[in-house]
Amino acid sequence: MNWKQRQHSFSLADRDRPGPTGLVFDIQRFAVHDGGGIRTLVFLKGCPLRCRWCQNPESMNPAPEIMRIAHTCISCVKCMALCPRQAIRFAANGTVVIDREACDLCGECVATCYAGSMTIVGRYLTPGEVLDEVCRDAKFYTVSGGGVTFSGGEPTLQLDFLRACLREAKARGLHTAIETCGHAPWDSFAGLLGDVDLFLCDIKHMDGAHHRELTGVSNERILDNIQRLSRAGATLRLRLPLIPGANDSEANVTATARFAAGLPHLQGFDILPYHRLGESKWRQLDRPYPMTGVAPHTRAEVLARAALAGEYVPTVGIGG
Repeated sequence: MNWKQRQHSFSLADRDRPGPTGLVFDIQRFAVHDGGGIRTLVFLKGCPLRCRWCQNPESMNPAPEIMRIAHTCISCVKCMALCPRQAIRFAANGTVVIDREACDLCGECVATCYAGSMTIVGRYLTPGEVLDEVCRDAKFYTVSGGGVTFSGGEPTLQLDFLRACLREAKARGLHTAIETCGHAPWDSFAGLLGDVDLFLCDIKHMDGAHHRELTGVSNERILDNIQRLSRAGATLRLRLPLIPGANDSEANVTATARFAAGLPHLQGFDILPYHRLGESKWRQLDRPYPMTGVAPHTRAEVLARAALAGEYVPTVGIGG
């Protein structure tokens, strides 16, 4: 069964199959901004950060969960009628309300939704299933210098599964990369050094207090892990998600670029402009979007921050 088929056949029993399994919420093909060349991105569920601007809010919870696209709902009420846990009701204004505590992810609502507005995000896969999907595009990796990138969420939260996938990828001759927020025990990264060709490391803010305010955690462990990776000889690419009014000051951009410039084996420094493409997914999870009303930077503003970083780092990219 391939990835697309498994997306529509959710079962909690898949978690308990022999060998390591991991919770994957998406696999994206033909990516070009996440590690060089044409790549396939494998997104693992679970994240220790709670970034206010997160474009993948479905990555935060380390468990499968229901997502609902409200504007496609035709109010047929069949999901409510068939839910064995009575976890779905229709409010007086006609909107669907999901009791997420009562929901046991049986999938009945997904299977019976005529409009396709219900889905369960997160599927339990084996490393072999993941790499079989990834290797569908192996010829494109060869000609472009691409490979596979594991992202999230934070992929190191599923460390055993991540390690098994990386080793399977290396056995198949693939270039490997991981996108990481860096907030994990050092031992998690140390055990991956031999299987990861490129670490894509985010830095949200150089000030610890501001970092905690924006993400829920301090940056102390993150900065220490990046420095340790560099000293260990890992190839790094640092990235600054540029968030209006949060970390886009000249002082923070300068401090981040100076930090990056002091790292051996640095491949480059990227500025990732803020966008609102993930806003609808917050609503699909019944969560308020913390950045409502915040406008993205203009092109001129992004270029100005990139030029500022370029005074300290020779290779600055925009968007990865």
